Amino acid sequence: MPGSSSAVHPEADSVLRAITEDAVVGLACALGNIDSAAGSGGEAEAANFVYEWMAKEGFTPRKVALMPDRPNVVGRLNGTGTGASLLFNSHLDTSLASDELWTSANAADPIYHHAWRSGEHLYGNGVCNDKGQMACWLIACKAIKDAARPLAGDLVLTAVCGEIEIEAVDEFTAPKYISRELGTRYAIGKGAIADYALVAEATGFNLAYVEAGAALVKITVLAQEPIYSPFVTKRGPQSENAIVQLAGIIQRIEQWAPAYEDQHRFECDGGTVIPKVNIGAIRSGTPYKMTRTAQQAAAYVDVRMAPNQSPAAVLREVRSVVDSCGFKTLVELFGYRRGYEARHVEPLSKAVESAHRAIFNTELGRPQPVITSMWRDINLFSEAGVPCVMYGPGPSTGFGNFAIRIADLVSAAKAYALIALAIADSPPPS
Repeated sequence: MPGSSSAVHPEADSVLRAITEDAVVGLACALGNIDSAAGSGGEAEAANFVYEWMAKEGFTPRKVALMPDRPNVVGRLNGTGTGASLLFNSHLDTSLASDELWTSANAADPIYHHAWRSGEHLYGNGVCNDKGQMACWLIACKAIKDAARPLAGDLVLTAVCGEIEIEAVDEFTAPKYISRELGTRYAIGKGAIADYALVAEATGFNLAYVEAGAALVKITVLAQEPIYSPFVTKRGPQSENAIVQLAGIIQRIEQWAPAYEDQHRFECDGGTVIPKVNIGAIRSGTPYKMTRTAQQAAAYVDVRMAPNQSPAAVLREVRSVVDSCGFKTLVELFGYRRGYEARHVEPLSKAVESAHRAIFNTELGRPQPVITSMWRDINLFSEAGVPCVMYGPGPSTGFGNFAIRIADLVSAAKAYALIALAIADSPPPS
């Protein structure tokens, strides 16, 4: 019946009693106070912490690393081998390094690099995305190990690097400026696999199993040789300055973007994708030598894609928009990430629905389209053919939220425990 954990699994009550607020808060704060901005080197410290925690708790961890200073951690709780296996996944890296002042003037603010409790909330960007969710399923798996008999199926615990987008472009080359290749994708290829996967991310306790893809486009304006400032005569659309020409192209892209987003909107049972367009960076000129016009200027555009879109088609569409401005340009695709709608998720989605009902006594909903219009590691499990869903506490930090209710974290840990019990004691998929 709704609100009954024993209806989910006969040992559910004893497992839920083993999940305490102190355990969840302590682990979430410890993880949140390891500053691990993507690519900064902090991922290794966070990975070492998780590795040592898993080893202490008996989850036989191993480090899986394409690059030694950016490891993933994979642990296991082996079952008897007769049930379905479930993999939990969250990322160790956080979204903003303290020196990224051209992205955020407040990049060094403690909210991005530390964690603390105040009243009924935990504060910190890292707790909200995504170490708080990681702490929840780690504690849930510990409770199962401590308070339940051996399960029929295995539990696989994956704490990964490289989820936050860092893309190699221009002089910003690999190995420093890469992300997706190092994390979940690499771990999957090295055996971090299961019958089902649950990506624990902030969804507001809603269920989702679709995410957007992305086409990363560089638009370079190629203007004439630099002109010394006193000799500038042409203004506006006739300007010979690449910076001014790029400004016109940016305005045209901003005009085109809403129509693109509406045209390629994608809806399915797993959620709605609205593929947004964002001009994330521009480059031109030399600040200490600004007495001449710029011959080149570039814009770097993140064009999100629905799962049914082709990157070649997206590139043609962007190129058509840029060409309509009448300037000499070069439009290049420098990155592509496919989006997916997950398949064959029914057993896992039913387990999530049942656990959610038992913990909250409410029915499970679907998240806001902005949640399913991101690019998260659920795409990599879909790419590998693993049925996968997203479910977790808290709103996205994209909404400007840097705090999460402690009660929600504890509830999430209990929900993850019930999901694991249900899946691991169910028959393997045929």
